[in-house]
Amino acid sequence: MKRALFVLAAGMAFSASAVAADDYVNWPVLMSTFPSTGGGGITIKGYDPVIANGKCLTTFMAVEAGDNPPVYANIAEFEAVATDGGILCTNGKWRAFDGGGSGTTPFRFFFKDGIFRAAP
Repeated sequence: MKRALFVLAAGMAFSASAVAADDYVNWPVLMSTFPSTGGGGITIKGYDPVIANGKCLTTFMAVEAGDNPPVYANIAEFEAVATDGGILCTNGKWRAFDGGGSGTTPFRFFFKDGIFRAAP
């Protein structure tokens, strides 16, 4: 039991230090076009989030590389968490408009003083 409590306490300390390490206001400004966190040569375009009803929301296109590439229209929804005088958008979920796909994303961004910033 003592060992389990130690492991739990150590894990909590690690989690707290990992969260404290994020310096959101120094993250780079979120651009509307950037490489997908999923890789595969996909580019995200038209990313323009809003915060409403406790959520961070955006529509966007996922565009494959190449000449005349396929373009996939999507919507993403994130939890909006108040922190450090701003809003952290985290725990994202996306889905295709046509119902062809859905999933989660590790992507996070932060809003403060009228500026969205993306996790490095």
